Amino acid sequence: MPPHLHRPDAPELYGAWLAVLLGLFVLRVVGQVVVALAHPRWLPPMREWYSGLMPYGALLPVQLVFIVVMALMTRDVWGGGVGWASPRPALGAVLVWLSFIYAGGMVARFVVWLRRPPEQRRAWIPIIFHLVLAAFLWVLGSWHMAAGGITSQ
Repeated sequence: MPPHLHRPDAPELYGAWLAVLLGLFVLRVVGQVVVALAHPRWLPPMREWYSGLMPYGALLPVQLVFIVVMALMTRDVWGGGVGWASPRPALGAVLVWLSFIYAGGMVARFVVWLRRPPEQRRAWIPIIFHLVLAAFLWVLGSWHMAAGGITSQ
């Protein structure tokens, strides 16, 4: 591995992780669209993809906006900290803490989900993909902190 990838602020490493998390989120959105339109038997039913907290007609455009913004952030981190990814250590610290709170909320939601009788359980896929979004925030926040010189080397 090239020596520059061992640095905590290596944009290629952070960019690669952001791209993987973005790809997972894109797969979730595409899978949900496929289930909503075609109802294939090889994918879980819509009740497992969608919690119903927001009408699906409103949720899909929000998810598409997330994908665009996440793609821009990923590109900018991978590019070495330009645009959206200009190093902002204070923002990074906030994003890291928000990612912990977000992930903690999803763990609590999962515990509540597990405590329900199996016939009342629904929407487990959003829990997993909210953890993916929390991980995206954590990696992005970690990038800002590392690129701004906050982490130890």
